[in-house]
Formats: sequence, structure tokens, C-alpha cells
Amino acid sequence: MLLHRLPGIGDSILPSWEASSEQILMKVRLPRILLGMLVGASLAVAGAAFQGVLRNPLADPFTLGVSSGAALGAASLIFFGMEYSFAGGYTLPLVAFLTGAGTLWVVLLLARDQGKLPIHGLILSGVVMQSFLGAVVSFLTVMSKDTVNQILYWTMGSLSMRGWSYTAILFPYFIVGFAYLWSRSRALNILSLGERQAAHMGLNVDRLKTSVLIVATLLAAAAVSVSGVIGFVGLVVPHMIRLITGSDYRTIVPLSALGGAIFMVWCDTAARSVLAPTEIPLGVVTAFIGAPFFAYLLYRNKKRRREGLA
Repeated sequence: MLLHRLPGIGDSILPSWEASSEQILMKVRLPRILLGMLVGASLAVAGAAFQGVLRNPLADPFTLGVSSGAALGAASLIFFGMEYSFAGGYTLPLVAFLTGAGTLWVVLLLARDQGKLPIHGLILSGVVMQSFLGAVVSFLTVMSKDTVNQILYWTMGSLSMRGWSYTAILFPYFIVGFAYLWSRSRALNILSLGERQAAHMGLNVDRLKTSVLIVATLLAAAAVSVSGVIGFVGLVVPHMIRLITGSDYRTIVPLSALGGAIFMVWCDTAARSVLAPTEIPLGVVTAFIGAPFFAYLLYRNKKRRREGLA
């Protein structure tokens, strides 16, 4: 398209490029691709941060209920027609962050046992919150008449009909969140040695955990606010990166962003192409990939615990 605008090259050498095709590319295809990259990168980086700060390989925004909490906030605003009520285009991400953060706080509170966060307790608490919040969102969907389709899009996840405005909303959240979490990657490496060892090395463990959880929640909630609930991205991508590069978060964080962007664009392409012209909800595609991977991780962790007790 850019070559077509060069004098003496466009029309004489390259095939004709119609104005309608340019409009489709610039107003439909390109913003959707860029938004998918931002959403995938945000969810993957948030997942890597959750896994690092909780030292739990099964932690991610979806399994901990953060995505469901953020979706409830977004669905509530849509239900009451308040998407742009007090902060313009940033109202939805802000409310999604607050409800997502509240959900994470409840999950951690329920899962904590004598000062520890056992894996099964964390997963069970996340499942409980997902089920409850999903029921509330379903109730809002049933009760709504004018906004039922819009709420359904949020619950199943989609990048359809998302223009440049959605990309502009998520972009600053991603830049700030990614920059901060990457800057704390060395601290996450120290934390991986254990909280007691990290404290002996001079790390303020509580401050690190609080700040990373807040920023990762904001990043995940902002992504959910523009795309709806898309699960397992923050679980699958960081694990694949870790298998390839090792456990250094200075590498995991940036490569998770890259891998998440590629993974999301690939899933969105599959969602549009497999049953074309019918579009599969994006959350369904990621669930088909992520759920078996999640089951594999559960089995592997269970096997390791048995071997450790043997």
C-alpha cells in the first residue's frame, strides 16, 4: 500500500490497489491485528508476573479469577450504560482493574493457609470465584435486552469490530505495565530462591509482591476490558518461553510479550478462518489449546510431589 503512493512506482509496476481495499486494511484489519498483539502480550506478561511473584506455575489472570472479575466490572458498566461515565474511554479499564484486583484479593485470602499459598488451594479458590462471577455475568446477560450481544462478546472474548480507539486505550497500559514488570525481573529472579533467602539478600519481599500483583492485575484487566475474557494465554505462553530459555525473568518477560502477541494473532486468525464466514469466539480457541496444557501441568506437578515424597 505504501509503495503505491510512491510516484512512478505504484500504478506502473504494482497491481492496482483500490481505495476500498485500503479502507478495509487501515480501519478493520490493521487495528485488529495490533490490538490482538497488545492483548496477547499483556496477558502473557501478566501471567509471567503472577507465576513469578506467587512462585506458582499454574497462576495466571484466568485461573486466579482476575479475568472473570474484570469481566464482571466491564459487563456491569455495559449493563447500566456507563461505559464512558466518569473517565471517558478509560472508565472501562479502570473499573475492570478495580473488580479484577478485588477478585485477586479474595482469591489470595481464601487460598492462604498458615501464611502459605498451596497450589491446590489457589486453584480451588480461583475456580470458586470464576464460577460465582460467571454466574453474576450470566444473570446480567439474561436480564439485559438491549446489551445482551455486547455482554456475550465480553464473556466469550473477541476482537471483532474493534477499531483504533480500543488499541489507543490499551496501549498506554501495556507500555507502563510492561516497563515496570521488566524492571522488576531481577527482583523476581531473587524471589525465586525463596522469600526467606530473598529477604536475607536485602529484598523487600512484601513491597515487591504487592507492587507486581497490582501492576499485573492492571495489565490483565486493561486487556480484558477491550477484548473480553480470553483464557490460558498467561498460562501457556510463559511456560513455553521458560521451557525454551530457562527461568531468568529478564528474558521471560520480554519474550512472553513477543510470544503472547504472536499466539493471539494466530488464534484470532484461526477463529476467523476455521469456520468462515462464521467466526469462533476467541476465548473458545484459546481454551481448546490452554485447557489440555493446564491439565498436563496439573499432572506434572502432582507427579513431582509424589516423587518428592517417595
